[in-house]
Amino acid sequence: MSPPPPARAPRVDLVRLRRGLPTDVGTALDRYERHLSSERSLSPHTVRAYLGDVVALLVHLAGGAPEHVTVEAVDLAGLRSWLGAQHSAGTSRTTLARRAAAARAFTAWASRTGLLADDPGSRLVAPRPHRTLPQVLRPEQARAAMTAAEVGAEQGDPVALRDGAVVELLYATGIRVAELCGLDLDDVDYSQRVIRVLGKGSRERVVPFGVPAERAVRRWVEHGRLSLVNDRSQRALLLGARGGRLDPRTARKIVHDVVGAIPEAVDTGPHGLRHSAATHLLEGGADLRTVQELLGHATLATTQLYTHVTVERLKAIHDRTHPRS
Repeated sequence: MSPPPPARAPRVDLVRLRRGLPTDVGTALDRYERHLSSERSLSPHTVRAYLGDVVALLVHLAGGAPEHVTVEAVDLAGLRSWLGAQHSAGTSRTTLARRAAAARAFTAWASRTGLLADDPGSRLVAPRPHRTLPQVLRPEQARAAMTAAEVGAEQGDPVALRDGAVVELLYATGIRVAELCGLDLDDVDYSQRVIRVLGKGSRERVVPFGVPAERAVRRWVEHGRLSLVNDRSQRALLLGARGGRLDPRTARKIVHDVVGAIPEAVDTGPHGLRHSAATHLLEGGADLRTVQELLGHATLATTQLYTHVTVERLKAIHDRTHPRS
């Protein structure tokens, strides 16, 4: 099973703390980082979050003194103490569950590599995260957002053309924002109207898109990209204002700005468009397995969350429109 994605980047200052760690601990963390990146193929964001959690755990066990940190100090009582302190500080169940998963991943690796005599994380029980229903746009709101992006692109400004391609591709394909920003020119097949996406765990998949997205991407590549391209661009499909590969933070701002202008629409970003695309596919008759494949979910259980969204939407429509609701 793939690890749960981190809710946010860790607050631990890794650079500062690792400077104060004993040499042997720093070496162990370097090995663990290579394990997460190379052997488990986790994203840089997930690797950073897991390392941050491990450093925070070790420093907690050392009484807040990085120079006294040892890997051998990790035991079940220490793991419980670390999670208990965070619970007392008001940390959410979702974050506690993610940090517990990070601790278990580290102790399992440390046990396999001989840094720990046994694996205390295997006996750690953590609270299950609350599964909240994602907020999604209504179909008419999604159409309004796409129309707004297209109207902006008609001005011919390179950045507006790029923004139109960003919004259309995210909603048309349901891909993650990191996957979008990682696209290269060669990943787009216009004849088949599909894109090749490298997802979590370096899993590759092919995702189709429709005519509006094709039109938006072609317009950006043929009339907008040439105005921003420079030596930093390489083969990146989407570019920032300075010519480098588009940053996910910029993509999030683009979506927030476009959707924020739609009356009564929920404030959402790229992941909200992903949720919306999945929900609208299911409401349109797509089966769960197909949506799972399109979204790149490792397990069907993740995709099943969207069925609850659809049921809630159907109940709301029934309550609003049925004469005997």
